This record gives sequence, C-alpha cells and structure tokens, in this order.
Amino acid sequence: MNLKSRTLALLLVATGLLGLFAQETTHAGGYTVIIEGYDWGPAVSRVVVPMGETLAETHSANYTVTVERSAEGVEMSPEEAGGSRQVVYSYVSDDRGKLAATGEHVTLVLFVGPNHVLGSPIKYIRRNNRGSNQWIDYKVTITNNTNNKVWDTEASRIMPGIDKFDLNGKYQHSDDINLTYASFKPEATAQKSPLIIWLHGGGEGGTDPSIPLIANKAWNYASDEIQHFFGGAYVLVPQSPTFWMQSPSGEYTRGGENDIYNEALMALIKKYVSENPGIDANRIYVGGCSNGGYMSLKLILEQPGYFAAGYISALAYHAEHLSDEQINTIKNVPMWFVHAADDQTTVPGQTVLPTYKRLIGAGAKNVHLSYYDHVTDITGFFGGDDFRYNGHWSWIYSHANHANFDFDDKPVIVNGRTATIMEWLADQSKD
Repeated sequence: MNLKSRTLALLLVATGLLGLFAQETTHAGGYTVIIEGYDWGPAVSRVVVPMGETLAETHSANYTVTVERSAEGVEMSPEEAGGSRQVVYSYVSDDRGKLAATGEHVTLVLFVGPNHVLGSPIKYIRRNNRGSNQWIDYKVTITNNTNNKVWDTEASRIMPGIDKFDLNGKYQHSDDINLTYASFKPEATAQKSPLIIWLHGGGEGGTDPSIPLIANKAWNYASDEIQHFFGGAYVLVPQSPTFWMQSPSGEYTRGGENDIYNEALMALIKKYVSENPGIDANRIYVGGCSNGGYMSLKLILEQPGYFAAGYISALAYHAEHLSDEQINTIKNVPMWFVHAADDQTTVPGQTVLPTYKRLIGAGAKNVHLSYYDHVTDITGFFGGDDFRYNGHWSWIYSHANHANFDFDDKPVIVNGRTATIMEWLADQSKD
C-alpha cells in the first residue's frame, strides 16, 4: 500500500467510514405496523420485519427504530416531527406479529404512553377554522445494527381493534347531508342481538369512520370482553361530517336551538335496523361523549320510546335548555351518565349535574351518574391515580367498562350484584 492509500485508509478509520464502505446498508423489504387503540388514543405499538431467513431467537438490542411524522400543510415541532422509538423487546413471529417458536419475521415491541407523541399515527389538526383528529404520514425506519439491514417502507398495517369493523358505510339523507359510518356484526345466533350505537366527540367528525373508532377506545364495544355481556351485539358508529352540535348558523348549539344532524342520524339508525333483521328492536342502546353525549340525549328527547337505554359521558347538552315537560318525557328511559368534576369543557354544573338531579326529582328509577373527581390512569401503568388525563375525557371510563358506581358512591346493582356500565346496559330492554 503506497503512502497515499495508507493515508486514505487511516482517514476512513478515523472518521468511522471504513466500516460503512466494507458493509453497505441493505434495504431488506417492507415492514408491517401494528396500531392499537388505548385509553388516550392510537399508537404504533409494534412493527413486524421480514428477515429473509428462518430464526429461532432474536435480540432487541440489535435494532434501532426511528420515526418521521408529517402532514401536508401542517407545521410540527421538532419533538413531534420525529425521533427514536424505544424497543422494549423483540420476538420471533409470523408475518402478522404472532409469537412463533421459529419464523421468518421479527416483531419489535415499542414503548407507548399517553404523553409519548411519537407513537401516535394521528394528530389533531385545525383547517378552515375547524379542528379534528386525522391520520398523518407515519414513516418508520428499522435498522439491524449487526448487519446494517434497513426496513424503511410500510408494506401493510394491522389495526386489531378496528379491522373487524366495516368502514364503508354511507348514508345520504339529503343533498346537503351525507353521513359515513362504521359497523360491526356479531356471529348469527338463534335469537336476535342488541344494537349498541356510539356517537363520537367533536374532534372525530369527517368522512373517515376509522377515526371515531380509534381516536379514543370506542372500538372496544366490539371486543370479546364487552360482546360477552350482550351475548353478541351489533355496533353502529355514525360519523358527523363536521360536529353533532352544529346549528344552522354553523355555530355550536347547546340545546337552545336545533342542530342540523339529528333527523338525518335518526333516519340512518332506522335504516340500519331495517336492513339488519338480526337486531332486537327492544334492545337498541345509544351513547356518546361530549358532542356525541349531546346528540345521544337529543335523540332520546326526540324519540324516547325508541331506545332501551342511553349511556352518556361528558354530556354537552346544557340543562337550562331542558324543560320540565322534557324531563318528564324521558324520566323512564334508563340512562347512565359518566362525568368528571374537573371537566372544564362540559362543565358539570351546567350539564350533567342539574340534568341528573332533575330526572331523579321527577321520579326516575333507573338513572345513574358515575361522578369522578378526575380522569386518571385506570391501567396503573402510567401512574395510576397520580396520573391525570384531561378532565373532559370521562369517556375513558365508559369505553373500558370501568364505571360501576352511582352518584351516592354506592354500587349499581343488577340482579342482586354489583354491575359495570356495560353489564347494566346489557340488562336493559323495552319488553
């Protein structure tokens, strides 16, 4: 080796480039992302990478994962635009992330948490003076540090919570109002099945019904755990093009004037029921949060004899707009409200507290209110009672089937035993 070659080699070693020239980066194919829904929303919890060979073991320390988050026309801070994802552990799997003794894929389990923004594939975006949760571009780069193999192209994605839903529902009510919706059908049984209707909050409007399912944990009404209480239930999740509380002027109504969607929504529900003869018309339940809580109560007010029960969290309907006549009309409809005392968006003193107390005062026998001091981490993984979500997020307790007490802090009893909100709901029937 002459002096010039020796000098170049020394420079490459010194700058750490010699190893890169000796072992170039290899693009090893596409990865699969697995997106799961949590109490706070969705997160990319795992990535599945093809190895091109059969393995019996793998080591998480061998892998580095980075992400880039972006959306057209949206400026993101450096902290939310990209960075490293922590690999918690890895395992040999099949191509869908299922554990295997041997396999040609490795699944990397990534850290997720309510404050870990880099895990989220959605973002609350404001456009045209209107904000909503939307899917964003979420690019993952996985590097095997032992051989410089890189996976940087998404081949597919798996969303266990919502993949069981039909996301293609469309209903045209008029030239001005078109609604999209997601739906789930249980396995057919000899008996008819109930229908659970969920109405999203103000941030989930649009034309992509996967958002109302995944932006919070509404997909859970089709989970095996909750379906078990009902012996199988249909789930219908309609989506407002804008927000359920929109008045004809385009502003928010809080009950003082009519909204523009309730007639179309009720027509959609009745059409869906008529097209699915397996639904038990005596067991149709309507619930929602915030904007959807407003709309749930609105539908009950409009047609109190149609629904077997309501389950409403973060009620946005202002009690001052409920007349005594209306209270008397709905007092016999079973309802379970969920709310937090520190909710600064749907202030309980303006919404749920006077509504509940007036119903009880009117003689309601089957109306309940689970009234929490705060909305906390019910999993215990992120701080438990010491971790507080936004006080408006009381729907967490409904989606997770956590609520099980009444306003007097005593348990709600069904058939002689303590019941959760979903156990109670499953017991309600008009017949």
